[in-house]
Amino acid sequence: MPGPGMQQIQGIGLQQVLAPQLQQSLQILQAPTLELKNIVQQELQTNPVLEEDPSLHETEDRSSDEADFQEEFEKLAKLDEEWRDYMAQNVSYSARSQEDEERRQFFLDSLANQETLQQHLLDQLNTADIDAKKRKAAELLIGNIDDIGFLSAPLDEMANLSGTPIEDLQSALELVQTFHPVGVGARDLKDCLLIQLRRLGKAQSPEYQIVDQYLDDLGRKRYPDIARRLGVTVDQVQKAANFIATLDPKPGQIFSPEPNSYVLPDVVVEKVGDEYVVSLTGDQIPHLRINKTYRDLMTQSRNGGEVRDYIREKIRSGKFLIKSIHQRQQTILNIAIEIVKRQCDFLDHGTAFLKPMTMVQIADAVGVHETTVSRAISGKYIATPQGVVEMKFFFTPGYQTNDGVALSNTSVKETIADLVRNENNRMPLSDKEIVEILSERGIPIARRTVAKYRAELNILPSNLRKQF
Repeated sequence: MPGPGMQQIQGIGLQQVLAPQLQQSLQILQAPTLELKNIVQQELQTNPVLEEDPSLHETEDRSSDEADFQEEFEKLAKLDEEWRDYMAQNVSYSARSQEDEERRQFFLDSLANQETLQQHLLDQLNTADIDAKKRKAAELLIGNIDDIGFLSAPLDEMANLSGTPIEDLQSALELVQTFHPVGVGARDLKDCLLIQLRRLGKAQSPEYQIVDQYLDDLGRKRYPDIARRLGVTVDQVQKAANFIATLDPKPGQIFSPEPNSYVLPDVVVEKVGDEYVVSLTGDQIPHLRINKTYRDLMTQSRNGGEVRDYIREKIRSGKFLIKSIHQRQQTILNIAIEIVKRQCDFLDHGTAFLKPMTMVQIADAVGVHETTVSRAISGKYIATPQGVVEMKFFFTPGYQTNDGVALSNTSVKETIADLVRNENNRMPLSDKEIVEILSERGIPIARRTVAKYRAELNILPSNLRKQF
């Protein structure tokens, strides 16, 4: 591939040809497997010289493939305008039949649509025995309920904008708040929890009183203060808090569409005997080759400059795509092999044994630039005996213990999480105490770093973890 110097010598024309190819090569390197599959499918549709290789793996010999490249160009010189007529008459390139189109539409029509929260509420409203005025007010309210089930606009504002009397809106709101899911139509978190407690017959309970009067103190776990004000024990407040925690703070969220989080590993690591074997999961990516039908057509056609140039460009584009995919796969495999060499302890024992590792180290071992490693691991997953993880999971700085053992940041985080999991919940560990424990284990770490890691692990401060 010509470098920047050749681009300058041969001028702007070469740059215009090369830049899109380089951009495509980087896109292919960076694309996760499912995205790459879509890219390949698009190329199959837009480049007529490409076809999917039905064999399981790449069967074309790459050295002979390159040698045949010029020969194929020379044969293409014999192709003329008859090619286009042939393509138009060829059944394999014809559009979908009417029967196929009807079958496709039937399939699309058969797909079930997920019910929204608003549809769910309107269905309940349609079965309610109410007059038209109240129904209209309820429809207005339902239209202003957000995805988590809360009423997003104040009643007085809705009354002013719609001209609906606020009394009608209030009456309709009381109706909507009896609908499923329980807690829908609330104006805020406090209102939502109170609605649920009333539906559970706990309007006179300590739980109701705590939510109604001391919700902020409850969130800060000021249980002794709440107990003193209510004239009950701290243990009673703790039990009430445990029950309140079972209520749903976002009742409408059950109707939110689930994100399609499909993770397809690019690499699989398996232990065979005493060694780990690394392999690619490339079956999802269609294997491509140049359509062999061209060679038969070349002998039957006359020369045509325009067609010759067109086909030559399509073959060049197809060859570059095939080569880029091959380079992507080989780069990912080489990186994965180097990762496995350095992380055998993790594969054997888990996250606590993850070693510090940088992209520079892997780039030097593989023989590529650091940015190539960064692109190659972007959005890629690796299936290991410890589960499926992102490849970037392995790249983390670390600490040197007093014994000279290297620990990654992830390992230190796992140690902190383990300490919190096993702490006495009546006397939770403070950040200072965690620092002292880690120091005793030979891990030098600052208190602010512990606080940072704790926040990244979504672990509350010690005063909010305390159980009474």
